[in-house]
Amino acid sequence: MLSISAVERDTGLSKDVLRMWERRYKFPKPLRDRHGERIYPPDQVTKLRAIKRLMDRGFRPGKIIGLPIDDLNSLGTSYTAHEDHDVEIDAILALIRNHQLPDFRQKLNQLLMKQGLQRFIMETVAPLTTAVGEAWVRGDFAVFEEHIYTEQVQSVLRNAIAASQSHTKPPRILLTSFPTEQHNLGLLMVEALLVVDGATCIPLGTETPAQEILRAVSAQRANVVALSFSAAFPDRQAASGLRELRASLPREVEIWAGGGCIRRLRRAVDGVQLIKSLDQIGTLVAGWRTARGIV
Repeated sequence: MLSISAVERDTGLSKDVLRMWERRYKFPKPLRDRHGERIYPPDQVTKLRAIKRLMDRGFRPGKIIGLPIDDLNSLGTSYTAHEDHDVEIDAILALIRNHQLPDFRQKLNQLLMKQGLQRFIMETVAPLTTAVGEAWVRGDFAVFEEHIYTEQVQSVLRNAIAASQSHTKPPRILLTSFPTEQHNLGLLMVEALLVVDGATCIPLGTETPAQEILRAVSAQRANVVALSFSAAFPDRQAASGLRELRASLPREVEIWAGGGCIRRLRRAVDGVQLIKSLDQIGTLVAGWRTARGIV
């Protein structure tokens, strides 16, 4: 049996999401320990992992949460069966799978030097992250291997961002995520692309409450709030949170929101720029400057 905190760490699903699913979908169905705290049987944790993997590929929880574990595993396998990757991506995956961490990190740094930061994000990190997610869906990657991948890439990106920041200019962009959104890799990828475009980045890390975002915007004189939502984040919660933040911010402060969850949204959010692809970043920065006569 695992506690709710252990399930959160193991699956990447927040406690709030687990409780919400329990109410809305009647799954998971935790037992209670002698103190009345939730505890989860191993078979439920296994199913939660499978659901999370499929959500990371864009599936909606309401469509899959009622399926038995065999169907979930089959769905994940069929979804990725025909995915093809670049030979270089496959070679990097092999380094991770064989736990050759020094070689993996060296390969990342070599590609960064060869491609430059922008191409490194678009041609290596983005497809590699997708490939790692697909390997996880198939069960080819363990949770700890995905964590190792994420930590190594984040370290390389942070160093590259620090080395690339020199003469920046507006817009001043505050980067963060809402509470319960713990994924930071997407934010770092966006920050790297913004740095290439010479924007001034103000990273807050993940899980910033709305009130603190407002305070940071005022203190840092931010022109834009950029928010990241992974595929696991509930889309209704994302949309409602964005609407509330839009209503609280000055109209001149723009909101940009992207990530797997945002790609699932069927409707626009008034006053919010929804980013469906990393390719849009440079266009948004250029458009913001053009509108204000900044060269």
